[in-house]
Amino acid sequence: MTLSLHQFKRLRMTYDTIFARSFSRYDQKKLGYGAFLGCLLIALSFCIVFKPYLGSLQVLNVRMPVDVGLKMLRITNSYSFEKLRGDDIRSSMATIVNETSSSEIEMVESDTTGTNETISNGNAISSSTTTVINNKNITQQKEMKALCHVEERTEFCEMYGDIRVDGKSSTVFMAADTMLESGSWVIRPYSRRGDEQAFKRVRKWFIKSGVDAYETPAQCDQRHNVPAIIFSTAGYAGNNFHDYTDIVLPLYLTSRQFDGEVKFLITNKKPWWIKKFRNILHKLSRYELVDIDKEVNVHCFTSVTVGLKRYPQELKIDSSKSPYSMKDFRKFLRSAYSLKKENAINMRDNGGKKRPRLFILSRKSTRAFTNTNAIAGMATRLGYEVVVTEVDSHVARVAEMVNSCDVMMGVHGAGLTNMIFLPENAILIQVIPIGGFEWLAETDFGEPSKDMNLRYIGYQIKTEESTLIQQYPQDHEVLNDPYAIQRRGWYEFKSIYLQKQNVNLDVDRFRITLLRALELLHQ
Repeated sequence: MTLSLHQFKRLRMTYDTIFARSFSRYDQKKLGYGAFLGCLLIALSFCIVFKPYLGSLQVLNVRMPVDVGLKMLRITNSYSFEKLRGDDIRSSMATIVNETSSSEIEMVESDTTGTNETISNGNAISSSTTTVINNKNITQQKEMKALCHVEERTEFCEMYGDIRVDGKSSTVFMAADTMLESGSWVIRPYSRRGDEQAFKRVRKWFIKSGVDAYETPAQCDQRHNVPAIIFSTAGYAGNNFHDYTDIVLPLYLTSRQFDGEVKFLITNKKPWWIKKFRNILHKLSRYELVDIDKEVNVHCFTSVTVGLKRYPQELKIDSSKSPYSMKDFRKFLRSAYSLKKENAINMRDNGGKKRPRLFILSRKSTRAFTNTNAIAGMATRLGYEVVVTEVDSHVARVAEMVNSCDVMMGVHGAGLTNMIFLPENAILIQVIPIGGFEWLAETDFGEPSKDMNLRYIGYQIKTEESTLIQQYPQDHEVLNDPYAIQRRGWYEFKSIYLQKQNVNLDVDRFRITLLRALELLHQ
């Protein structure tokens, strides 16, 4: 039987009237309290009787999307222009309700302001709120998270959890429960972000998680109980300066914390590069290097870092933001190559018994000294023991030679990077050719030398000391307005001032610089 709304109201009024006539207000209250207590007793009896048959409650995952879209979890640091990738941003919170386990969700927000930057895949990086979410599963006693950093000179991702590396597809997969949101990230693991010329040679790696990780390989061919670091030996590898500032020093910053208990997965592997720096690589990792591009097996880890950490400046460690310093790095190198000399000679304590050693860096092609013998002769007369040689890829031999000297001099170029092997308080003399790139000389070697506890002297040559005067007339802009050449682009500037120019030092003028170095060695 179906009642209309009007009929239902009349029936309810009739029931209320009968109930009110049958019982007083006091009786009605007693009946209400009795009914409540009766229900409570029934519920309690139900729990006691059926408790043995009840299992633990299922985990309840509650997602609270703020917006739609991807993305990765990130953190902010002092050099970061970072932003979540894509047009939309989503952050999720997971709540786990369980009788024996729980989750901890940590959200940190900071507003940053900055200029949009463009990253390798063309997506813009702009400033906005950054969210960091850590998911700790107490039952596994393991923190599972992924933090991707985008900084001025590098980008790298640190991942913890069930992580699988597939070299065939250049992909790092993260299990669906490792991250709270699905998404992917594209990264080139080489520490010179923003340099498209370098990045053309670096293999792309893909990081996939959540829904995107459903294609995760089900089987682990090789399991590892140590962390892994994926990095490239492409880019500008082979140039001694870039070898150290883009790869070796960032690798030290990224891996030193593991004290050798870390595995290196190398992409764009160059056998000659591995051979050149084998001492350093073996000092940083106790394990066999993996050419990950050629691996057919799926490698599984609980911690993987894709890319390397570095600071924006060249050959720099900011000790105020890092547990390490350039002094620590140089000490590490002395240990890796068994270098004996820790401090440069002090002429005041020496009493003139031993000559200071001067290392003249020779070059065969461009920016070479055309009067090396005259320079060496003058230095010998001043009291130096002179060593003239050209550096090569035999790092151990070069390191021993440089470390044995108290003063090192050379024309601006990658060879000067070997100053990292000089003993403490040694002196670096950089001969700066014409071309208006004093700023480059200071950035590449002048400033870094100070953090290495070296004394630095810059010697700016005159136009008459450059061999370019033999190639261009005196009134040519190459000799008189190098900034006009600079405005035409790096490659034209490089082709003239770095590739066509040699140096014929004015020995009498340069004599003052070597005397200044002797004076510093007496301090």
